[in-house]
Amino acid sequence: MPVAVHFGAGNIGRGFVGLLLHEAGYDLVFSDVASELVDAINAASEYTVHEAGPGGRDHVVTGFRAVDSRRDPEAAADAVASADVVTTAVGPTVLRFVAPVIVAGLERRPAGAPPVAIMACENAIGATDLLREEIVSVAGERAPELLAKAVFANTAVDRIVPAPQASKGIDVTVEPYFEWAIEAGPFAGDTPRIPGAHFVDELAPYIERKLFTVNTGHAATAYLGARAGFATIAESLAAPEIEAAVGAALEETSAVLVARHGLDPADLAAYRARILERFRNPELPDTVQRVGRQPLRKLSRHERFVGPAAEAAERGLRTQALVGAIGAALAFADPADEEAVRLQELLRVRTADELVAEVSGLDSGHPLFPAVRDAVAARQDAL
Repeated sequence: MPVAVHFGAGNIGRGFVGLLLHEAGYDLVFSDVASELVDAINAASEYTVHEAGPGGRDHVVTGFRAVDSRRDPEAAADAVASADVVTTAVGPTVLRFVAPVIVAGLERRPAGAPPVAIMACENAIGATDLLREEIVSVAGERAPELLAKAVFANTAVDRIVPAPQASKGIDVTVEPYFEWAIEAGPFAGDTPRIPGAHFVDELAPYIERKLFTVNTGHAATAYLGARAGFATIAESLAAPEIEAAVGAALEETSAVLVARHGLDPADLAAYRARILERFRNPELPDTVQRVGRQPLRKLSRHERFVGPAAEAAERGLRTQALVGAIGAALAFADPADEEAVRLQELLRVRTADELVAEVSGLDSGHPLFPAVRDAVAARQDAL
């Protein structure tokens, strides 16, 4: 039986990537640093992925185990050494901690073994490229030899998985909809067998359509909802003023997608409508705190707000709604989130110009800079 190693045994790992790998017939190995979660997975013979919403059904996952890459990095490396597929869902900033384990596994991979497919399934553009760079950094002069043992492919992933409910153990609740697009080119015709995924010749439109619609819309709803005092995404979107603001922001990102990739405006309008319906799913009680966490990353140069807004400004397209969402993100003050706390500290100690440059990466001469600076100044005046 082929082997798949997945880094990140959280909700996305178990409820999306791991599920599809299981259904594709892989012997599934989860790698994580959360010892209690690893122990809970190893104590279970199966878990259930519950699809909540219209058309949803339950999926029972078996044939898995977990390794603790913090307590037993040797076991994690051994798993990589024998794997046919390696995937991640740990967050882009954590990939550098995964890289040493993958390097150790590639070092142990037998000579002549088929290349292992390595795919980072993260909410970021070019996440697999980032992971590859981290692997090269760790491997040093051994990099060419180790890279020859792997095929690296970027992916676009989309499935809403809310925060876990303590009473459900390792079971996971997800929405019925999902998409996993993988670039086909790196495999030169020999793609891994993953029926739930689809391999595409050009990945960028899939990645950016998802990032600048699903991720932009989800985060905008969270920040606007949090500022208005709502607790969940569904509650936030039920407010007409928030629905209108989110819809306007997504119209602006769609205009960028049309200009950049030539996507059909009518198709994008239907896609936006479907995304908003997914956010409204009352059976997925996602909180604004969970979706809004890590605002510094989400306000960075190539992420879901500044990325499309910057290109829109460069093309002379509208940016007002996206800048409005940025203003709401600047007001996100969750004391339980380290980045939110840091953001509020920066707002108190930096000038507006300094903060825009530091957080958004925009140059002072960029056409979007003045509008974002004004949003920062407005937040500073409110503190």
